[in-house]
Amino acid sequence: MTPRSTKCKKPAARESALVGAIVEALRAVPGLIVRKRHGTAWGVAGDPDLTGCYRGRHFELEVKTPAGALTRLQKARLAEWSRAGSITAVVRSVDEALAALGIEDGT
Repeated sequence: MTPRSTKCKKPAARESALVGAIVEALRAVPGLIVRKRHGTAWGVAGDPDLTGCYRGRHFELEVKTPAGALTRLQKARLAEWSRAGSITAVVRSVDEALAALGIEDGT
């Protein structure tokens, strides 16, 4: 019998933890409103995770882990929001979320 490896693998980042970190960072920006969408019977399937407004511009952000991929429905929903004039982005980090909204250094 061979001994099992005792190496600890780093767990993959959970999307929920990433969403929480992004929401926390965005809420610290003066004049920015952000809301997390929750899947409910009243929601629209495929809509992005985060919605809000910054400096008069509506935004929709889809949060994915570094390995996460968009579904066809998520791509379609982002395209709908974009056609309507919203800022849209797929973000994989706090820095990407801030950059998508044109925010540098959290200001």
